[in-house]
Amino acid sequence: MIIWLSSYPKSGNTFARSFLASYFYTKDGSFNFDLLEKIRQFPDKVLFENLGIKTENKHELAKQFIKIQNEINNRDQGKLRLLKTHSVLRNEHGYLLTDSNISLGVIYIVRDPRSVIKSYANHMQISDEEAFEVLKSYSYISGARGETLMGDWSSNYQTWKEFKLNDKYLLIKYEDLVNKTKLTFIKMLEFIHKVTKSKFVLDEDKFLKSIDSTKFENLKNLELKNGFSESVSQNGKKITFFKYGKKNDGKNSLSPSLKKKVENFFNKEMIELGYL
Repeated sequence: MIIWLSSYPKSGNTFARSFLASYFYTKDGSFNFDLLEKIRQFPDKVLFENLGIKTENKHELAKQFIKIQNEINNRDQGKLRLLKTHSVLRNEHGYLLTDSNISLGVIYIVRDPRSVIKSYANHMQISDEEAFEVLKSYSYISGARGETLMGDWSSNYQTWKEFKLNDKYLLIKYEDLVNKTKLTFIKMLEFIHKVTKSKFVLDEDKFLKSIDSTKFENLKNLELKNGFSESVSQNGKKITFFKYGKKNDGKNSLSPSLKKKVENFFNKEMIELGYL
């Protein structure tokens, strides 16, 4: 059954996904970008087309999500199936992306929204103010494999907490991913083994190699050398995906007026998460 790796965009999902792909889908923990295909995104129009579903209507497609995941579970019985998503769990029309009956659990990655704004602004080549408007809005994000309803930053975080009811939820903070990397990845591995009901025996050599090969600087160098298919183009120019890493500190780099707006708007969640 499916385990979700979920987050609002620009929150560390690709970093976590890279580590997990290295640890679970290699012999020695050596990372390359092709491994990310082992943890595919959802929704994914290529996957849908392979299953015979060919509609461009977002609402009609949303009605098929549970059916598609049942197909995945039936096809991959006995296999670990990790899926990445930036989708809100429950959309404004009441459709669920998934539910706990067909999913083993979710690892939800959250990041200080002040830093998300800085990273998203760079990613989309827009101003910090414009990025803030996106985080406030119930909106879609488009990519090569279709559109994802990411909702607003608050609803994305809040709706996935439904999995807490069944003890199928692990919250990971981006800041812990980069500052307490080993401990945080151990937590993720322990969670995966818990929900799959398998014995957790750490392969220490592969664990350390997976961490080393997916360090931010290594990912950045891989992108510079080989390109990265998930980076976006703006005005005909490829935008660097792995650009700031730890250097992105929205808490100290947003303008004072915008920082205050963000803290007021997302006050409840930021206090709950310890960002304020």
